[in-house]
Amino acid sequence: MGNFTATDHRLMARALRLAERGAWTTRPNPMVGCVIAQGGEAVGEGFHQRAGGPHAEVFALRAAGERARGATAYVTLEPCAHYGRTPPCALALVEAGVARVVAAMGDPFPDVDGGGFALLRQAGIDVAVGLMEERARELNRGFLSRIERGRPFVRVKLAASLDGRTAMASGESKWITGPAARADVQRWRARAGAILTGAATVLADDPALTARPEAGEFLPPLRVVLDARLRTLERTGVREGGAPTLYLHDPALAPPALEDIQFAAAPLQADGRFDLHVVMALLAARGINEVHVEAGPTLCGALLAAGLADEVLLYLAPLLMGDGARPLLAGLGIDTMAQALPLEVADLRSVGKDLRLLLRP
Repeated sequence: MGNFTATDHRLMARALRLAERGAWTTRPNPMVGCVIAQGGEAVGEGFHQRAGGPHAEVFALRAAGERARGATAYVTLEPCAHYGRTPPCALALVEAGVARVVAAMGDPFPDVDGGGFALLRQAGIDVAVGLMEERARELNRGFLSRIERGRPFVRVKLAASLDGRTAMASGESKWITGPAARADVQRWRARAGAILTGAATVLADDPALTARPEAGEFLPPLRVVLDARLRTLERTGVREGGAPTLYLHDPALAPPALEDIQFAAAPLQADGRFDLHVVMALLAARGINEVHVEAGPTLCGALLAAGLADEVLLYLAPLLMGDGARPLLAGLGIDTMAQALPLEVADLRSVGKDLRLLLRP
C-alpha cells in the first residue's frame, strides 16, 4: 500500500471509468483501464476492449508515445508478465521507460499473480499497489469469482409486484414491469457470460434469452438451459437469435446432433435435480465469469438456498396481484424469523415506473 495523493486518486478513478467500457466485450478476460500521466496530466489512456486484442497498457502507451518515458502508469489490475495471445504488458511498460506504476490491485490469475509487479520492480520501477482496490474488485467481481472461488459470480434477476408475485396462477406475466425496466435488463444480460434458465421456464414461455441492449457492441452471452431429460428441445426460441446455446442434461441421456448447439452432461442428485455447485464449476471451466439467471421460483430459490446467489436484481412494479398469484421464490425452507435470509441493499433506484433493488446476501 502506497501513500497516494489526490492526483493519484483522480487518475485512478479515470482508469476505472475507462475499464468499465469493456464490460460487454472483454470476457473471459477482466476489464482493465490504464492512464499514463506526466506531472498529473494524462498523456495517454486506454482500456482492454476484447480478449485476444491489445491490453489497456498497450493502448495507453501508444497514445502517450515518447511522453511515457519517466511517466506514471495508473492501471486497474496488475500488468501481465506472461506471453499469452499478446506479449506481457509489464515488459511493455519497462521498455517504454515509465518511472512509476500505480495499480489498484494484484491479478490472482495463476500466470500473473505477482509476476507483473516483480518484473517491474526488477527493472527499477517504483510500484505502489492498493489504490481504490475495493472499487477495482467490484468492477471485476465475475473474473475474480471464477479465479478465486472456481465458480462464476451469480446474479438472480426477478420481477415482481409489490406483494411479491411473479405471475398469475395461469402463468400470465406479460408484463409486470414497464418498458424502461425491460430495457435495463438487456444491459445486465449484455455484461453476463451466460444467461441461465430452467426447463420449466423454457416449456412455459419459449424465451429467446438474447441480450438486446439499445446501443453498444457486446458479445452474445451463452444461453444455458438446465434440462435433465431434454424435454425442451421442441421449444426453439432459446436456440434462435444468433447467440450460442448449451443444454445441461442427465449423463444417462445421449443428446441428439443439433447444428451449432452444445450439450454437456452434469450429475444429478438423489432427488433428480442438478447439483448446482457442479453446474457452476462446469460453467467456470468454460470461462464464464458472470451468470445472469432468469428462471422460475424453484431454480431461483434453489440458488439462494445453496448459497450460490451472489446478487439479486429485483424489479418491483407498483401493482398488486393477489395471494392466488405465483410467489417470487420457492423451496427456501424458511419457517421462522430466525431462518429468514438477510439481504443488503447495494443499490436502489427508480427505473421508469418501477423500483430496481440490487441486493446481496
